[in-house]
Amino acid sequence: MNHVIAAPIGMSKYKPLPHIMCYDDFDNGLNGWMDLRCNLVEPGFTPRKSIYKQMRSAPTCLSAAAFGWAGTHGSMDGLYSLKLSTRPVADRYENMPAPGASSMAIKRLTFQRPLNLVQYETWFSYTVEQDRFGHGEKDFRAISFCMDIQDGIHRYVPGIRYVNSVNGKLVKRWQYSHSIARSDEEWGYDSKGEWFANGIDPQWFGKRRPDGSTDSFQWLGEKKHELCYNETDDKINWIYFRMTFDLAKCEYVEMECQGKVFDMRGLAPTLARRYDNIDMLINPFVNIENDTNRRVYMYMDSFCLSFQ
Repeated sequence: MNHVIAAPIGMSKYKPLPHIMCYDDFDNGLNGWMDLRCNLVEPGFTPRKSIYKQMRSAPTCLSAAAFGWAGTHGSMDGLYSLKLSTRPVADRYENMPAPGASSMAIKRLTFQRPLNLVQYETWFSYTVEQDRFGHGEKDFRAISFCMDIQDGIHRYVPGIRYVNSVNGKLVKRWQYSHSIARSDEEWGYDSKGEWFANGIDPQWFGKRRPDGSTDSFQWLGEKKHELCYNETDDKINWIYFRMTFDLAKCEYVEMECQGKVFDMRGLAPTLARRYDNIDMLINPFVNIENDTNRRVYMYMDSFCLSFQ
């Protein structure tokens, strides 16, 4: 007798590839997602010295998305979502993110088997803290959806970034992860003796410019893409995101978000040197950043990683 196992009802809002590596419904807990902390590898169990300080970001948590005026949103089809939040600090866009102005959640996985295509899907929403009068959309700088991958030869970070605001000006355009820096030192804001490689951690590194361009992410498409932010900061709307990546070719396939699909064939992330001890790594992560001295929040209703 053949036994058919029904997929969770929540999976019906996704378009996965044939094999599902993980489906994370945050009504059931954190599902292995956690905030990123620095590597405590120096004497005294202290972090490695670096120009970028990771210890100051706010912790990842489960949330019912409660707001003082609107009440409790819950998640898209349940109670809890995964919440990221920053601290109320920021620097100008063309500078390195201020400590605490960025928040990141990551899930640590390895390849189940050699893969061809991998697909990252989520439903998300974002807003700012309701601490002052006025529409705060311009205070939210960027969201990055990425995967940290090492195949035994190279380490690389395919990713998509939504640039919402730059120094108080709404931009609302997409970028894809690909470094144009010429060296590891240039990648790290001209610092020397750092641990990172050109192309790794594009959510933090790579020089930035006042028009929103960076060394780490390149523009995808030529037009604005208006995401649904709503009329006030205490209303959230769930938005679909999908990124498909070809592991065999080490290049993007396509990206989809809120009614728009980008054909990305021929575009590729930057291949960096292999790191020790992390072969077969495939870590999905998400990162947010604020543009002013105001907390910003992002919510992930659920998440699906699939492959063929």
